[in-house]
Amino acid sequence: MFAKSFRVKSNTALKGSDRRKLRADVASAFPAFGPEQLSELVPGKDELNIVKLYAHKGDAVNVYVTGGNPVLFELKGALYPTVYTLWSYPDLLPAFTTWPPVLEKLVGGADLMLPGLTVPPGGLPQVQQGDLCAITLVGSRAPVAIGVATMSTAEMLASGLKGRGFTVLHTYLDHLWQFGAKSSPPSIALLDQDPPECRGNVKEEGPVQVDSVLQGDMECLTLHGDAESSMAHKALPSEATEEWREAGMDQDPADGKTFQEQMDELLLRCFFHALKCRVTKADLPLLTSTFLEWVGEQGRKVPTPSIVTPCSSLHHYCFPFLTCISAVSSPEGQQLDIKKSSYKKLSKFLHHMMKEQIVQVKELSKGVESIVAVDWKHPRITSFVVPEPSPTAQGVQEDTKEKPYHPPEIEPLYCIPANMTSLFQASGHTKGSTLSGSEVRAIIIDYAKKNNLVDANNKNLVKMDPILCDCILEKAEQHTILTLSWDKLIERCLQRLKPAYQVTFYGQEPIVKKGKICPIDITLAQRACNKKVTLIRNLEVFGLDPHSVAAILQQRGQASATITPVPGAKDAIQVQIQGNQINHLSRLLLEEYNIPRKYIQGLEKAPKTGKKKS
Repeated sequence: MFAKSFRVKSNTALKGSDRRKLRADVASAFPAFGPEQLSELVPGKDELNIVKLYAHKGDAVNVYVTGGNPVLFELKGALYPTVYTLWSYPDLLPAFTTWPPVLEKLVGGADLMLPGLTVPPGGLPQVQQGDLCAITLVGSRAPVAIGVATMSTAEMLASGLKGRGFTVLHTYLDHLWQFGAKSSPPSIALLDQDPPECRGNVKEEGPVQVDSVLQGDMECLTLHGDAESSMAHKALPSEATEEWREAGMDQDPADGKTFQEQMDELLLRCFFHALKCRVTKADLPLLTSTFLEWVGEQGRKVPTPSIVTPCSSLHHYCFPFLTCISAVSSPEGQQLDIKKSSYKKLSKFLHHMMKEQIVQVKELSKGVESIVAVDWKHPRITSFVVPEPSPTAQGVQEDTKEKPYHPPEIEPLYCIPANMTSLFQASGHTKGSTLSGSEVRAIIIDYAKKNNLVDANNKNLVKMDPILCDCILEKAEQHTILTLSWDKLIERCLQRLKPAYQVTFYGQEPIVKKGKICPIDITLAQRACNKKVTLIRNLEVFGLDPHSVAAILQQRGQASATITPVPGAKDAIQVQIQGNQINHLSRLLLEEYNIPRKYIQGLEKAPKTGKKKS
């Protein structure tokens, strides 16, 4: 819920009567609290504020803050403790334990899946569906997340610990935690000093299987090993076992090769496999994200690897790519982590292939690259032998789901030009700095108050000093306009700043770009024999693959679709489909991809449907 930033509506002190009501609500929600604990959590005289905010999905949340830390939050009438509260009262909620690497996924917004749990010697805590639970990490009782159980303990065990176990509401390191003192979890010793064991589905015959399935940036992580390797892990010290697990190795490097050399080899094999089996000359230029998706298609035709681990440095299209590389070219039990290869990043690998003159890669726009040419006669491509799919690969394609599309978050910003720097330099901003509208407003108000420019007779007016005159007024107005209202002042300031915007793709760091964002442009054009075609441009700006959009429209509109260059624009491509397909396109972009209507132009050109005759 708090994986992304929220918007604060108000922050006010809680009145005495409201404190008493809150104390009663807490006592009802958490009977384990005694009178002293209630007084500590909801003090009678110390500072206690209620912060009303809106989460990124629009949920209205009340957060209660005391001592600089959020201690409770209220959602749809239900009260929940924060991690700050649980660190003081670790036994308040039944606690389930998971592995430390899982925390990163929970912070990113994923729910906790049952295969990610560790089963202590005493068994799992007894809970019912809908019960509030704490989530801890192996080796500590300090809760790092809270969630609601989606099933009872009996149902968890009956399912073989598979499926979604907890809907995670709040975690350590999320934005609600950042709203407080940002302290780290305390060291709380385990009640039982014996280390917990991770219990999977153990059978007398066959392997020991432990699944770690996460929702979020990665749909699933699967761990499969045999009983012998499982015993070997138990024989290792815990630090070594964790290090090997993070490195993705269950055995020593084969043939004397280092783990990094194995990663490089796997990456090369899958790269050539995709070039020979999927890419054709007609597909070029080809976005690298599309190429990765096609690589994933090849990977789903062959056996899945015995171990698959996430690589956070890759784009969200890249999970099938990981599966393919491991599955196509690796022996049983091996895996890929591109971060542990010598290339570290996929873009660096592609540029290395360009230096060897195997492919040519160009940047269509900032952060968007495409493969524009392939040397099909290159010896390394012609000599590559495509491996035969294993019989055990049947059904892999159905089991591997493609990652859903997430529309980017777009925030309008303002860039400071050279002639406005004198107004913003006192606040520490220089030419080219980008600010949000609220930041600009706060800086203007602060500047006016510090320089005593607020009219003493009318607080709604601001007097113009030389800096404001130069930055805000036209030359002809500098001797005629002596004051401006707050609204006019800020409006004029925003008009004189240069436009910019911040775009954040799912699972990636925000990117700030200058200028106005190019909306998805839909136009109609005439072709031979007075036939109409629909043209769609700028899909890449919103992380959409033109080839995928063309394929969907081709199927729904029962019309031919092609990818063509944009006339007069270097390295830009557009989707062209026969007929007026704006109705299909409107449903696809607005309802399925959830692109805001303000970022799409041309929808008004859809064909009007005639009234049916009765």
